[in-house]
Amino acid sequence: MRAEPPARPDERIEVRAAVRQAVSVSVATGLYGISFGALSVVAGLDLPQTMVLSLLMFSGGSQFALLGVVASGGTSAAAVTTAGLLGLRNTLYGAQLSPLLALHGWRRVLAAHVTIDESTAVATAQRSKAAFRAGFWWTGIGIFVVWNLLTLVGALAGDAMGDPKAWGLDAAAGAAFLALLWPRLASRVMQLTAALAVVVAVALLPFVPPGVPVLAAAAVAIVVGQVARQPRQPVTVTEYVPDGTTHRSPAPSPEAPPARARPADPAGQVDPSTPSDPPTTDRTEEP
Repeated sequence: MRAEPPARPDERIEVRAAVRQAVSVSVATGLYGISFGALSVVAGLDLPQTMVLSLLMFSGGSQFALLGVVASGGTSAAAVTTAGLLGLRNTLYGAQLSPLLALHGWRRVLAAHVTIDESTAVATAQRSKAAFRAGFWWTGIGIFVVWNLLTLVGALAGDAMGDPKAWGLDAAAGAAFLALLWPRLASRVMQLTAALAVVVAVALLPFVPPGVPVLAAAAVAIVVGQVARQPRQPVTVTEYVPDGTTHRSPAPSPEAPPARARPADPAGQVDPSTPSDPPTTDRTEEP
């Protein structure tokens, strides 16, 4: 959970802000674990099954999708397929996070296990690499600890809690994720991406299995991102030299005195005693 020591004071401030954000998201999301634990026992799973499912799967959406199939009398194959479809989104998250985390060995396995919606959102909301890594690890591990502890509490309480929605726990995770998403909707491209993703997900919801609308919304975001790519950087123009080498036009030295303009010759004649500068060009010429 310890981030690399930042090199600049402003990075230290960003890391502290990322950690504070991660802790708040961990608490808000982890509280939802009580709801999962209670619903799991109500659906027919015992305490060990509930805890193993939460510890090993650790993907809230997939866990609730599996419970929904089990509670409705679905088969084990249907439950696993539904949970797997919904969990495929974490593969997209991993492809985005892996180059910046640059992990190997057991750390890579641990990072894959805590790659979830919230850890991805907190990490990608940061501006520096140190804050990125701090946000990812503190969020992922923080939610893992709080979620599983409160899942145990919810499973032990079981029916005694009543309907978990009456406690408002069903909205905690969504509210935390929306708080992370909202500041990123400043540009028109981001607003358009979010709107199209919502429309596609809502339109598909009544017709496709759980998990497919999420994947379709992610596909919309990828397509919009490819269409609205940043403009290409301007290409530096070079000059052609007779010996076959190319070089950039030399920039004027900041210490050199400014060139004085020569007075115009009324007769239009050039003084042969004054050396003239060779002509320059800003385009490539053939020899």
